[in-house]
Amino acid sequence: MKLESFWQATAPVFTGAAGKELPKTADVVVIGGGFTGISAALNLARSGLNVVVLEAAGVMSQASARNGGHCNTGVSQNFASLVASLGEEQANRYYRAFASAVDYVQSVVADEQIDCDFLRCGKLKLASKPSHFAGLKATYDALRRTVDRDVELIGADEIRREINSDAFHGGLIQQRGGQMHMGKFGIGLAEAAARSGAEIYEHTPVTSLTRVKGYQHRVGTEKGEILAEKVLMATGCSNIGPFEWFQRRIIPVGSFIVVTEPLPQQQLRELLPENRTCVTSMNIGNYFRTTADNRLVFGGRARFAISSPTSDARSGKVLQAAMHKIFPTLKETRIDYCWGGLVDMTADRLPHAGEHEGVFYSLGYSGHGTQMSVWMGRVMADLIAEKRVENPWQRESWPAVPGYFGKPWFLPVAGLYYKTLDRIS
Repeated sequence: MKLESFWQATAPVFTGAAGKELPKTADVVVIGGGFTGISAALNLARSGLNVVVLEAAGVMSQASARNGGHCNTGVSQNFASLVASLGEEQANRYYRAFASAVDYVQSVVADEQIDCDFLRCGKLKLASKPSHFAGLKATYDALRRTVDRDVELIGADEIRREINSDAFHGGLIQQRGGQMHMGKFGIGLAEAAARSGAEIYEHTPVTSLTRVKGYQHRVGTEKGEILAEKVLMATGCSNIGPFEWFQRRIIPVGSFIVVTEPLPQQQLRELLPENRTCVTSMNIGNYFRTTADNRLVFGGRARFAISSPTSDARSGKVLQAAMHKIFPTLKETRIDYCWGGLVDMTADRLPHAGEHEGVFYSLGYSGHGTQMSVWMGRVMADLIAEKRVENPWQRESWPAVPGYFGKPWFLPVAGLYYKTLDRIS
């Protein structure tokens, strides 16, 4: 079992990194070389702006290539609950934003001819307990009534046409979701940005960020300093670097994934006849999908811990046991890859994007960032280039998490809380 991301291990090598010294000035400095930052850089460069991307590690080395590979419509919260808390109009607006994001990812794949196994397969949310089916029914009713008439509700008596398992009691299908190879897509996106003129510097962490005036900042690194007319923060968890304001608003939560050895195609068809991306209804649940080379990608929170080699290996055992419970026929199947990553969770489990003290930002995708991060890179690029003002995640305020200063000391307590909820639900 390799303790590395399957997406990174099987992706092409990025060849478009800038090899020269850092420039002294730039129209825009983008901090972070994941989906948000690289998508923004691509669009900024095509707007004629001089854009520099500073990535602390390698391009697509963090959350963008360490996730489950789902690219779906739907917010991270239960849609019916979102309607109850925010109102129908706002909930619909957010849902449409995710649908637009999936469409945008598909258009980028086509326009840039990125070979990343993109597939529109639909998403299946599974009721892990009989009582959970009522929540799926409430979401189905809300979606059908307002924003998505293509959803389908499946009862316990029909669920085996979607998944060959005794573990579930119905499901909700959202037809517009998809999946892709995250590593291949990310590197393809970065190559497109470099071809368009974006200068991408890997292994160049930002060490200081000083406001000069307005949007202008001095951006310091160990390789030199850049005077940037505008700055975009696109760093995900932001738990390293001079980004204290953002660190108090984003909680890094570990998510862990295993990938099986290649399986016989017929076996996969028997397990998942419609080949959808799947997610369970538990708070500490699981998500899974297949790959183009007939593997099963199986992930989940597993443990409320930060990713490390030891933590990843322990979490891999937890995930393997969960996979066997759902699919007993896979008990003899070898696990080839196991890894972890950090989800940039916000208190409301929704993205936040806007401007703070002259720094533009788009962060906090809360486990649903694959599509939204790419779309928000485009949105923020247009805002920075003064092409548009519409931003679905702009809010009047973004309060800090009480008692939190960048170190998630409360994760074990949160884990016990959600485990208790799952037991009594």
